[in-house]
Amino acid sequence: MAISSVKKELLKNGDKEQAKHLSRFFKTGKGQYGEGDVFLGIKVPVQREIVKKFKDAELKEIQELLNDEFHECRLTGLLILVQKYKKAENKREIFDFYLKNAKRINNWDLVDLTAPGIVGDFLLDKKKEREILYSLVKSKNLWERRISVLSTFTFLRNKDYKDILKIAEILLKDEQDLIHKAVGWMLRELGKRNKEVEVSFLNKHHRKMPRTMLRYSIEKFSPREREFFMRKD
Repeated sequence: MAISSVKKELLKNGDKEQAKHLSRFFKTGKGQYGEGDVFLGIKVPVQREIVKKFKDAELKEIQELLNDEFHECRLTGLLILVQKYKKAENKREIFDFYLKNAKRINNWDLVDLTAPGIVGDFLLDKKKEREILYSLVKSKNLWERRISVLSTFTFLRNKDYKDILKIAEILLKDEQDLIHKAVGWMLRELGKRNKEVEVSFLNKHHRKMPRTMLRYSIEKFSPREREFFMRKD
């Protein structure tokens, strides 16, 4: 596969107006979390169709896509990587490759669409290796911390709650809104599966949780429950 062929497909499907919209949506302005990110203006379903054509790309070719300035090139490369992981005999190679490139997975959609399917899946039956999540969660890099959080989604889907509770506790004082949203989302997912466990965590921590994290985590609660947990007294 020639990377030029992938880029040709992406460029062909670009839309300048959509690119402007995405640049605003993903906060690419100075000082914002996506500062400097550049968009072609391609919706995800279109990229998934392109992925089908190039799903057999080699890692060195995916690396070129991850190194590209355009957001859609990186996302397409990562979506190819997810497909490659599903069929791979050597899943560790792809897991290691993903983490090596963590700093190129540098916006929330790139993380959310890929971390559960690669990092979470790989670590699902390897509890002794989950220490990597605790290294990532203490990283100064926002996206590495979000990878740690979103990887637990796969654990939650398999009724494995221990790590999200530990990671959420570590991140109670995190300053980034995107982390507050991610943790709150995972706690909400926990509550869908075991509300008792989530409520126990909230009873202990709700007074000191960032408000965004708390609001996300109790979104599915009754109005009376939400009112109770939103009180700080």
